[in-house]
Amino acid sequence: MFKKVYLLLIVCTLLSSAALAQSLDINFNALGFLDNREYKAFIPRSRTYSGTRLALDLGLNLDSVNRFIVGVNGIHEFGAKPYFLKVDPVAYYNYQSGNWLFNAGMFPREGLLTNYPRALLNDTLRYYRPNVEGLLTRFTNEHFTETVWLDWVSRQTRTDREQFLFGFAGRYKPATDGMFYISHYFMMLHDAGAEVADPNHPLQDNGAGQVGLGFDLTKKTSLDSLSIEAGGMFSFERENRDNGFKTPTGFVASAYLSYKRFALYDEFYAGQGHHIIYGDSYYLKKMYNRLDIIFTPFLFKNIKGQFIFSFHQSPAKWNDNQQAFRVVMDLGRNTLVKFKN
Repeated sequence: MFKKVYLLLIVCTLLSSAALAQSLDINFNALGFLDNREYKAFIPRSRTYSGTRLALDLGLNLDSVNRFIVGVNGIHEFGAKPYFLKVDPVAYYNYQSGNWLFNAGMFPREGLLTNYPRALLNDTLRYYRPNVEGLLTRFTNEHFTETVWLDWVSRQTRTDREQFLFGFAGRYKPATDGMFYISHYFMMLHDAGAEVADPNHPLQDNGAGQVGLGFDLTKKTSLDSLSIEAGGMFSFERENRDNGFKTPTGFVASAYLSYKRFALYDEFYAGQGHHIIYGDSYYLKKMYNRLDIIFTPFLFKNIKGQFIFSFHQSPAKWNDNQQAFRVVMDLGRNTLVKFKN
């Protein structure tokens, strides 16, 4: 019943918006991935992720800054039946003008939250949770960028738990032509439980953050890109309101360089172990290093294909590795119909 009412509301909104629309556009994008992980440190996550994501949507442009976008985003895992493992609806309001961006509804996370450190939001979300279901706003100027978001994960019923994620992330660069910048990332999962309380699964809060100081050295070299960053990481977790928070901390550092179609990216962590539900499991370790060797053989106007060879080092597990190939095709937004001049 709820789904039928929701669908009716979407249809009514689209019909009323269409009467005011200036144009109708279309967007298609696809992601193909083959991601093999050989993890001795985490046997349950030592597996191969493979499949294709296809996304198609239509946009009703009310004017130059306001639009409604509806569509679908489906995933097929290679060799799986039925063909589509899951099809996620896309339906959101988008406002974009000057320094501001605002989304409300079910909208793609790609390009909005995909810059988060894997320690906080792991990279498999790109494969299996392509949409944010909630709100996001972003402010950008020549010195400062800040993004604030809310993602509803599960609606509370008698058996389903109420769960949502929220967070904020940004970067500040004091001088537009300078090397120095400050970055920060934060996220939190709030798990309020189901309507019928389960004493074995009490209320839970789980979150983490990173603050870093960085230097963009690109202009000082002949490389296409060179940057280094170092800072602190913290997390917090509690189960039940009567229990206090666990608050481990640690040191993080990263370096990135690229030249033509090759790139290297290294991440290092040392400190206390973190249990971050939506983060990378390797940060349970007190020390961890990851080196990505990236080769981009396919680089065209609308297509980008990359091979990524990753090497993971953690205590007593020094030869974990990962091989991935990802190809992304994005045709951009193209006008189908103009209703007004």
